[in-house]
Amino acid sequence: MRTLILFLVIYLVTNSMNAQEFKFVTETIDYGKVAFNSEGKRTFEFTNIGAEPLLIKEIKSSCGCSVPKKPEKPIMPGKKGFIEIEYDTKRLGGFSKSLIIISNAKEERKLIKIKGLVEKKENNKV
Repeated sequence: MRTLILFLVIYLVTNSMNAQEFKFVTETIDYGKVAFNSEGKRTFEFTNIGAEPLLIKEIKSSCGCSVPKKPEKPIMPGKKGFIEIEYDTKRLGGFSKSLIIISNAKEERKLIKIKGLVEKKENNKV
């Protein structure tokens, strides 16, 4: 019985150490001040720092005003991946939105954010 428990503990520790994991360049994209109806696309960059392929199953946005696009193929260990986000800049005012990434990573749900301020002035284009 002791041997079985020891084997199980070693297996769980080893398995959790080798799990896939994100390392983002930044977990929050700050649009800053952007002009009304300007380009709303930005990109999150990350690296799979785990030992297995990282598969993003789904990305949930906190509202319909921010549309994420996930990588379709698994991100191999040590490789970079990109998540595109497009915010609807036809909405005036400040914004702060969350995106939940559902994946096979050690942390199955990962929260990333976007924020900024959409102004009416046309000369503030990014």
